[in-house]
Formats: sequence, C-alpha cells, structure tokens
Amino acid sequence: MRLVIISNRLPVTVSSFEDKLEFSWSSGGLVSGLLSFLSKQEKDSYVWVGWPGFSSKQKNIDFKEIDRELLSKYNSFPVHLSDELMERFYYGFCNKNLWPLFHYFPYLASFNERDWKIYKQVNKIFFDTVKKVIKKDDVVWIHDYHLMLLPKMIKESFPQLPVGFFLHIPFPSYEMFRLLPRKWGIEILEGLSGADLIGFHTYDYTQYFIRCMLRILGYESNLGYIYTGQRLIKADTFPMGIDYEKFNKGPNTPAVKKEKKEIKKRFGKYKIIFSVDRQDYTKGILHRLRAYLIFLRKYPQWHERVVFIMIIIPSRIGIWEYKKIQNRVNEIISQINGEFGSLKWTPLVYQYRSIPFEQLSALYSLSDVALITPLRDGMNLVSKEYVASRVDKKGVLILSEMTGAAMELGEAVVINPDDPDEIANSIDNSLNMSIREQSLRIKSMQERLKRYDIHKWVKDFLEVLFEVRDEQKKIEVHYLLQEELKNLVNSYRKSTKRILFLDYDGTLLPFAPVPGKAKPNKKLINTLKKLGKCRENTVVLISGRDKKWMEKWFGKIQIYLVAEHGAWLKERRKEWKTFGVLDREWKKKILPILQTYKDRLPGSFIEEKSFSLVWHYRNSNPELSSFRIREFMDEIVSFTANRDIYLLQGNKVVEIKGGNINKGLAVKEFLSKEKYDFILCVGDDNTDEDMFQVIPPDGYSVKVGLEKSYARYNVKSYEEVLAILENLLRIEHSS
Repeated sequence: MRLVIISNRLPVTVSSFEDKLEFSWSSGGLVSGLLSFLSKQEKDSYVWVGWPGFSSKQKNIDFKEIDRELLSKYNSFPVHLSDELMERFYYGFCNKNLWPLFHYFPYLASFNERDWKIYKQVNKIFFDTVKKVIKKDDVVWIHDYHLMLLPKMIKESFPQLPVGFFLHIPFPSYEMFRLLPRKWGIEILEGLSGADLIGFHTYDYTQYFIRCMLRILGYESNLGYIYTGQRLIKADTFPMGIDYEKFNKGPNTPAVKKEKKEIKKRFGKYKIIFSVDRQDYTKGILHRLRAYLIFLRKYPQWHERVVFIMIIIPSRIGIWEYKKIQNRVNEIISQINGEFGSLKWTPLVYQYRSIPFEQLSALYSLSDVALITPLRDGMNLVSKEYVASRVDKKGVLILSEMTGAAMELGEAVVINPDDPDEIANSIDNSLNMSIREQSLRIKSMQERLKRYDIHKWVKDFLEVLFEVRDEQKKIEVHYLLQEELKNLVNSYRKSTKRILFLDYDGTLLPFAPVPGKAKPNKKLINTLKKLGKCRENTVVLISGRDKKWMEKWFGKIQIYLVAEHGAWLKERRKEWKTFGVLDREWKKKILPILQTYKDRLPGSFIEEKSFSLVWHYRNSNPELSSFRIREFMDEIVSFTANRDIYLLQGNKVVEIKGGNINKGLAVKEFLSKEKYDFILCVGDDNTDEDMFQVIPPDGYSVKVGLEKSYARYNVKSYEEVLAILENLLRIEHSS
C-alpha cells in the first residue's frame, strides 16, 4: 500500500535566486504534522502531490530538473500552475469566497463566477497530474478546502481506490453554506461525496456537513454513513493531533536551552503572556489587543510586572483585508505602548515575522499564559503545542471557545473571543492561578494530547477509511455484476414462460417533485410495448399509482397493470377489478388527522386513492419532515392497532392502506395461477419488499439503490434497470 497525499501546497517550496533553484520546507500545521508521521515511514510508502510554490511560466528554468529533484529527494510530485492561475484560485476563490464563508464572515465573501471557473479548472489540473501518479494499490488522501471537487474526479476514474478527504477548516452550518450560489454548493458537496470518508476536526462540523448533504442533495444518513444513491460513504470526526514528542522534548534540547537563556535575560523579571498567529482576520488579533488594553487599564497592579509577546506571521499579503488588519494592529500596539510604556518597560513586544522552532519552543516553555483567541478556527494546533511544551507542568492556556481544540482542551480557561472584558479578567485570573491548579490542568491535557497525537490521528483516519471500504464491499456483494447479468440474460433466453414484475417510480423513471409530472417517455413506453408483445412474456407493471393514471399512460399496451400497490388489477384487454373485498371506511376517520399534519408540513400534500391515502413530502424540509412523520406515526398507531390498516413509509411518502393490500399478495396471486421458468421482479423502496419476499429462490429479484433488501441483487439506478430491459429486448430481436 502506498499513501498518495494531495494538498494545495507541497511540503517543500521551490524558489529561484540568481537562476539557481532553492528547495526549503514549507510551513503550516498540516505539513509539519504529516512530515512528523511520514518521517517514520518507509521512503517508498508515500508520495505527496501539490503546488511547489513556483510559477509554471518562469523563464530559464528546467522544470524536468525540478520534477526529478522533488521526486527523488522529497517524495513529492509537483502540480505546475502559473502565477495568474494561483492568483485567481488561491487569492481569489479560495480566500475571497470559501475562507470567509466557512469561517462565518459572509460579508467578506465575493461570489465571483470567473473565480469559480478557475477553482474548477485548477481542481481539474490537479486531477490530470494525479492520474500520472496513481497506481492500482494506492490509498488517496486529499486535504482541505482548495480541492473539494477532486474526490469525485478521482473516484469516477479510479473507483477501486480508497479515497479519503480531510477538511482542516470549519465546515459551516447549513444556513451559512447555502449562501453560496446553489450550483456551486451542489458541485462542492457532490465533489466531496466522491470520497469514501470525509473527515472533520469536530463533531459539530461533521453534523453540519451531514445536514447540508440532506438539505441540499437529499442524501440521508445513519450513524455517519450517507447513502448517495450510488455509493455508501461516511462523514466522521478526527481531531488532528500534534507531534507530541517533538514539542515535549524540545525545551530540553541544547538549541532551545540557548534561546531560553536569551529570553530570560531580557524578560526574566516579568510574567510573560504569549501568542503566535498567522495574520488573519479569523484569529481575533484585534480583539485580543483590545482585551489586553482593557486588562492594563483595569488591573494597574500588573504594570511593569507583565509583558505580552505577540508574534504575527505574514500571510496572504496580497489581499486587501489583510493589509487593513496589519495597519490596525500597528495602531493599537502603538496606543498600548504609548499609553502605558516607559523607558524601562514595554508592555507589548511585537514581531511581524515567522520564527524558528527553537525560538518558538523556548517561548512556549517560558510563557506564563498562552493567549489563544481566534474568532473561528478549525482546530488550532498552537494551543496543543503550548500544552505539550510545558515540561515543568506550569502555565495557563486561555483558549477561545470558537476553536476546534476547545472541544478537547476543557481544562483550559475557555473564553468568548468577542468579549474583551472576559478576556481581560481571564488574564488576571490566569496570572494569579496557583501552581497546583496549573499543574493539574496541564497534566490532564498533556495525557490526552499524548494519547491522540499526529501518529494516532493518521492511523485512526486510515483505519476508518478501510472500514468504510469493507462496508461498501458488503453491499457490493449483492450488486448485479456483469457475470450475474449474463446469467440472467441466458436464463431469459432459454425460458419459454416468463413473468416480469416491474415497479414504476424510482425503478423505470426517476422520482418527480409531484407524482403527476413523472410521465413515461416514448422510449420507456416502446420498451414495455415490445416486451409485452412477446408471446412468452407476461409483463406486470405494479405500482402505487391510481388506476386512472395507469390507464391513461399504459392502458393500450398489452401488459398487466396493478394499481395502488395491489388493490386494482387490469388484465390485458379487460376491465379493472379489485383483488378481493376491500374496505375503505377507515379513510373518513384518518383523512382529517392526516390533513392536520399536512398543514403543519409546508410543501407536503395528500393524494387520495380508492383504497389508500398517501402523504407526499418530497418538496418539504427534510428535517421537519422527519419530525412530523414521527409525530404522525405516534398519533396514528393507536387508531390502527385494532384495525386491519397498514402504514408504510416509502421514498418521501407515507401510505396508509388496508392490511390485505400489498404488492406481495398481488405477485403471489400471479405465481399461484401459472408455472413460470423465468421470473424477474424489480423495485426500489419499502413497498417492493413484499414482492421480493414471495419471489422463489430461482427467480431474479432486483432492488434499485444501496439499502439492504430481500432482493437477491442491487443495482445503483433506474438507468441500470432500463439497461437490463434493453438486454432482454436484444434477445427478442435476434431470435
């Protein structure tokens, strides 16, 4: 097994200085975390695909040399992109649309159609590169919001490969996600559903994704498993860990000890508050500075006893919103140091640059308080790195409740980043916290972080990915594969007396928003007509539709019609008749109850048939539908308890009918009158399970969809059913 990691950026960045190529390690939590894991793996056990940070239009550059160097020394395969493409892809769609929207800053999102097209184009370029890399036994793991269309592209071309996707930023609520233009949102969700496993940092993000899949694509779920109509996939929670050992051992290395000595020399007499962030409006930097200003005004006893060291790492310099943040940060820092500073005390020390690991580790291990206050953050690994670095079991972590890490680090001082007074008070409380309490909190968090580190995170994700693949294979066992289809066709060819039971909605045609709009096309009518004309065939169209509708569309074809799930029968060239004596008095009592619930579920409607009532809710809010259906079922169960009435929940419908009416009884009636040497029964929902149960073992029963069934086989869609019927027709033409 080889792991193919795909992300926007490679773990190594290529640059050119005086026509000489330079290779340096990239920064970021994903890169540093995965490199820690990969460093303990065999060299040939992985390959990383991504952009090398270098324009494909650079002149006087040997790109083949770059490719060779990256692959041989760094196990990396570059995706070459021009600066123009990256400008509109990364700085455009990714960071002016997805980033603000997914972090709950919708007013900063600019929904630019051209940028969306570039996003799609770059995802396709990534796919074209990945195609050159992938081998048959690979496991594909795609990372982050830049490549949300890629999973579907890979799965469609390499269906046998396990494909995982992990989102490292928050997944927004449905109310936020639907602000995207509808077609964009649909394509993004469909792109993600190409993955077998979609991972998120927190349970909330996972549930938001599942809800969007339901509300936008109509895909229902059970325990994280989502039925897409074509495949079974899973959404699950995997809070990313850090290289705990690296950060825990760092403070005792000679290089870090040297840095600590320098820091103590300068700040040894002060309590140190520390923060480090990438420059971004989501990090709450301005809110943090205002809180520190309030702290200094409110608690003058800490003047000349505390220093706040703030490190901001330059990021996305080309985006105007980030330039504004930088300017405002400089203003507030000047205000703080101007109002409270003196020749012997600078209350806030600010550095606008990235710092090496040794200096970072030293600051982590010496800071009395880590002030981590993002307005929204997918995880926030800085908080975990700080805790892991506290080998002395001292220090206090002040952590925003808006971070994914807050779900794990409950012993931190958790604050609302929008409340500067709360942050100011928390700083004072943290500086006054006893050593014993600090130690208890740090120890508890360290134990958790040590257990679920970066190595456990990767292993956990891949194990669940393989579990999902196993679940998919259990379902695939029942698929009507090529060999079984060949057997079915051969049985049909050899037989002399055949019967075909065919459901209509969802089996021969897709569902329509309103039943009346699901009209058969000419091709379907011709297919049924040709099958019905064959003297060896008895074709039975068996549906929940009423007899009037079925008569209108199929009455002139030489096939049998069964309406209302078996209440009515129309034989060839004969009039409609009922199956036995049927009761309809119960409808008068249930209809008013059903109408009440219909009124409470906007978009739903009632269809009244001769011997049944059908409540349709295909066009209703799926979450409210689920709640209203449960309410109705609870209320109606007492009424139906002592009556021969049957409730059946089908595909976006609830049907109430007499207990002596079902498709199975109708099928049984046909099979009891004649002996057939070929039986085919096809259906798509719960109403068809009654049919499947009475089909003899040597018959062919086929369920449309992935759900477990009494049918022998499953197919993915109605198109596959039509393909089966076309195969049977070819036999008729050739004989």
